[in-house]
Amino acid sequence: MTTTSGETSSTDGGAYGDPCPDTPATTAQEPASAGTPCPRLLPTSRPYLPPLALYGAAKLVGLGVFVRLLEYAGDYRGKDPRFGGGAHWWDVLASWDGWWYLQIAENGYRPEPLKPLAPGGQFTAEQNSVAFFPLYPTLIRAVSDITGLTLYGSAILVSVLCSFIAAAGIYAVISLLAGARAGTIAAGLWAVAPAAGVEWAVYSESLFAAIAVWTCYAVLKRRWVAAGLLAFLSGLSRPTAAALIGAVGLAALATVLRRDSRREQGVMAPLYALAAAPLGLLSYVLWVGHSMGDPTAYFALQREAWAHYFDFGSYTLDVLRNVAVGHSGYLFAYPVPDLIAVQMVAALPFLVVLTLRKRPPLVLTAFTLATIVSILGTQQMFGNTPRHLLPLFPLLLAPAATMSRLKWPALAVFFTTTAVASGWYAHYLIFELGIP
Repeated sequence: MTTTSGETSSTDGGAYGDPCPDTPATTAQEPASAGTPCPRLLPTSRPYLPPLALYGAAKLVGLGVFVRLLEYAGDYRGKDPRFGGGAHWWDVLASWDGWWYLQIAENGYRPEPLKPLAPGGQFTAEQNSVAFFPLYPTLIRAVSDITGLTLYGSAILVSVLCSFIAAAGIYAVISLLAGARAGTIAAGLWAVAPAAGVEWAVYSESLFAAIAVWTCYAVLKRRWVAAGLLAFLSGLSRPTAAALIGAVGLAALATVLRRDSRREQGVMAPLYALAAAPLGLLSYVLWVGHSMGDPTAYFALQREAWAHYFDFGSYTLDVLRNVAVGHSGYLFAYPVPDLIAVQMVAALPFLVVLTLRKRPPLVLTAFTLATIVSILGTQQMFGNTPRHLLPLFPLLLAPAATMSRLKWPALAVFFTTTAVASGWYAHYLIFELGIP
């Protein structure tokens, strides 16, 4: 039997039936006693070993298949190292956005006014590194300086460590809502999700996912100071943090406005989270505007140099129409990745309804819905939709809860099969057949 938030506290920051708000592994099957001490925010590591082992094993299998496919095709050897190529297979993991992050880690930012390009191309302005947020490259440089590793090695180390931290957080949150078994399965599902190949590449997805899941966990545990600080950091990692920041602010505001939760949790801590959450994102966007001489420079750069901007879903509808009839008359057309992305978009309403039926806490609902609106309402490379959906761990709640009823032999067959297949659909597909 699984539990949902609707069966316990109606307050978004509630402990969900767990008398000890510092022990996420407690489930409805194994209730804690009233006298359970609460000495720390994070529990002991033992409950995390199964989900992390499952996550790591699935990732290693997928990566191994990806390497075999790369070597078999051999196409990467003829490509520019900046655009999906290199002398070795591992160079592919540092191309595209990874190239930008490594450049920032090595040379820092060089903000300057937009430089117009000659008309007739896809872009109208020259690209600039300030389009990429600073937290990930800062961590890369710090790890390199401390350990002596190359910037590439440091980047992979940061991504891999953050991916395990994210997987642990997914287990912690899902186990609160549906039990430890479902939490373990959810961590495994995240390893084999479409576009999961970027979790162990020079990309910021693992970092942002780790921050996002532990931010939500802090809200669920009523750790408002931690939630505010983590949301602040999320705003320094990527622009899509706006959805997470808004979700934290909404949960904090709901806590303050409810008399019972206000009396139980106070006012100052939720208000602190509400105020601190957006500061990271705002400070970076304002810095870019000041450095480039235009308050809206960040958004202008995204629009003119990357053709990324919010268009209320017009581009998404255009892609869906074209793919449905086998045409490619739209911007950034990559047939195979786009087809997978269309399937993901088609599955979203189903996943959202199943998730909402579990009555998740407000912070998870707001984060999920706001992120989906942001992704589908923005013109960008449509084939990257699965990558942008990776941080949406709440969508794993319903599938993980359902799969938790299966016996382990059946689960072993499922994860073995999907781990092998993920080498293609989660790795090779985006790095070699599209642009991650």
